[in-house]
Amino acid sequence: MTRLALFDCDGTLVDSAANICLAVERAFDRHKLTPPTREAIRGIVGLSLPQAMAVLHAQADEEFCDVLAQSYKDAFVAMRGTPDFAHEPLYPGIADALATLADSGWALGVATGKSDRGLSIILATHGLTSAFVTLQTADRHPSKPHPAMALAAIADAGSKPEQTVMIGDTSYDMTMGRAAGAHAVGVAWGYHTPPMLTGAGATQVVDHADDLAAALLACVEQRSISAA
Repeated sequence: MTRLALFDCDGTLVDSAANICLAVERAFDRHKLTPPTREAIRGIVGLSLPQAMAVLHAQADEEFCDVLAQSYKDAFVAMRGTPDFAHEPLYPGIADALATLADSGWALGVATGKSDRGLSIILATHGLTSAFVTLQTADRHPSKPHPAMALAAIADAGSKPEQTVMIGDTSYDMTMGRAAGAHAVGVAWGYHTPPMLTGAGATQVVDHADDLAAALLACVEQRSISAA
């Protein structure tokens, strides 16, 4: 029976907040300051720039926050001029993790709230178009956490729920996977916290992409042992 590793996209395979994070890091580097963590940067998305800088650099006065804000703008303008500005990068280790899983006999799939077109662009950008045997998007299914995407992926790949692991960064991914009867493994590098992921049904949360293969294998082997 085919084992299916079913991935979310944004926050799991690719970093959709990368441009904002990189611009903040470059702004801080320009002034020889230690950049804030990416978790902290994601936490200020939505604030206006001076207020965001005041949160990220609490010791700064109002004038220097304005300076940091302008440095951020300058960094963003420079990034916008690069050929790959719009590309959302793969998270560290993801490409190797996908290759390891495929080499171990896992079928790979995607279940995402992106459109078909959006997902196609991401996969083509990173040379992953042929890596996945099933692609399920919001164009053809109800929104997560409804299990339709996961169930369609399982059928498409010729797998079964007990041989499928949903991998994602949000509680919606975990709830969807469990509602489909699959295992659920959370990733700590996305947008929801590990407690949110475990609270939504994740059997474990991995901190690094190179831990994914072992985590997925443990899921399906545990189900086999329990069933026996």
